[in-house]
Amino acid sequence: MEAYLLDWANLLLRWLHVITAIAWIGSSFYFVFLDSSLLAPTAEDLKAKGVDGAIWSVHGGGFYHAQKYMVAPKGGIDSKLHWFYWESYATWLSGFALFSVLYLWNASAFLVDKQVFDWSPTAAGVTAVGFLVAFWFIYDAICRVFGFRKNGDRVVAALLLVVVALSCWLATELFSGRAAFLIVGAMLATAMSANVFFWIIPGQRKVVAAMTSGKPYDAGALAVHGKRGKQRSVHNTYFTLPVLIAMISNHYSFFYSHPQRWLVLFLLMLAGALIRQFFVQRHSWHLGRAGHPWPYAAAGVLVLLAMVAWLRPAPAAPVAALPEVVGYAEIKPVIEQRCYSCHGEAVQMKNLRLDSHELVTQAAPLIYQQVVVSKIMPLSNSTQMTETERAMVARWFEGLEKKQ
Repeated sequence: MEAYLLDWANLLLRWLHVITAIAWIGSSFYFVFLDSSLLAPTAEDLKAKGVDGAIWSVHGGGFYHAQKYMVAPKGGIDSKLHWFYWESYATWLSGFALFSVLYLWNASAFLVDKQVFDWSPTAAGVTAVGFLVAFWFIYDAICRVFGFRKNGDRVVAALLLVVVALSCWLATELFSGRAAFLIVGAMLATAMSANVFFWIIPGQRKVVAAMTSGKPYDAGALAVHGKRGKQRSVHNTYFTLPVLIAMISNHYSFFYSHPQRWLVLFLLMLAGALIRQFFVQRHSWHLGRAGHPWPYAAAGVLVLLAMVAWLRPAPAAPVAALPEVVGYAEIKPVIEQRCYSCHGEAVQMKNLRLDSHELVTQAAPLIYQQVVVSKIMPLSNSTQMTETERAMVARWFEGLEKKQ
C-alpha cells in the first residue's frame, strides 16, 4: 500500500510541478520578449505619461498594448499591481516535494549506486540537498563580487561554466546516473527560484514602495535594485533550457550510463544555453539592436550533432551462448534474483508484481522495454543484472512474440 500511495504522490506532484513550471517559464519568456521588442513611443499621450517603451500585439481575437515605465506612471497605478513570483515559488516547492518523495524517500534505490560510490542513503540524501544549497551560495557570491565590474557579465558566465562543469563531474562521481542529472538540474533551478526570492522581488518591493509613496526618493539609490533584479532575471532565462534538458535527459539511459556522463550532461546544458541565446538575441536583432543570432543556434545544434555521433551505440559485446528457446523456467531465476526486491510479494513498486508466470507474461512488453531496450531496470542496476541475463530476457520476449 505504501508503494501505491507513493506512486500517486509521485504522479500528482509531477503534474503540479509541470503546470507551475509552464506558468513560470512562459511568463519569463514573454517578458524577455517584451524587453527586447519594446519601441520608444511616438504618441504624445504616451510620452506625457512617461512611457519608456511600448508594443502592440494581437492574440485571441483582441489587440493588446503593452507599455513599460522606468519610473512610476505620472497618473499613478489605477488598478491591481500584479507580481510574478508565485509561479517561481510553486515550481520550486512542488519540485522539491517531488524530489523528496521519489529520491530522498527511496535514497537507497534512487540516489545510491554502489558501483559509483558506496555510501549510506542518509549521507547521499544530505549531500544531494547540499548540492542545491552550495551552488546557490557559490553562484550568489560570484554575482556579488564580479557582477558589476568591467566585463562582469562575461566573467560571471565563464566562472559559472567552470562551476557547473565541476558540479556535473562531482555529482556523477557520487550519485547514480539518473540522480546526478536530476540533482544538477535541480541545483540550477534552486538558484533561479532563490534569485526571485532573495533579490528580484525584495528589490522590486523597495522600488515600488518608494515610487508610489508620493515622497521624494533618490533614483540613483533605487537604480541598484533594478540593475541587480535585471541581472538575475537574465541569468534565470539562460538557466531555463539547461534545467529542462537535465530533467528530461535523465530518462534516457544512453546518456546517464555513459562512462563520461558528466561531460554528456555538461554539453547538453551548454547546447541549451546557446539555443536560448539565439531566441533572446533574435528579438533584438529584428530591431537592429544586436548582431545576427544564428551563430548561437548553429553552435548549439553542432554540439548536439557532435553528441549524436559520439554517443552512437558500439557493436554489441558478445555474450555467453544462449539456448535457442528461452522459456519462463529459464528467466524465472533471473527475475527472482534481480526483480523481486522491488516487484515481489512484499513490495510492488509502480504497482507491478512479477512473482508468478501469469504476471510476468502480462507484463512482458514492459519488461522488455525497461530491461532490454532502455536498460533502465533494475534501477541503477542495483541488483547487478548481467548482459547475458538481459539477452535471455530479450530471447524470451521474442519467443512470446512469435507465438502470437
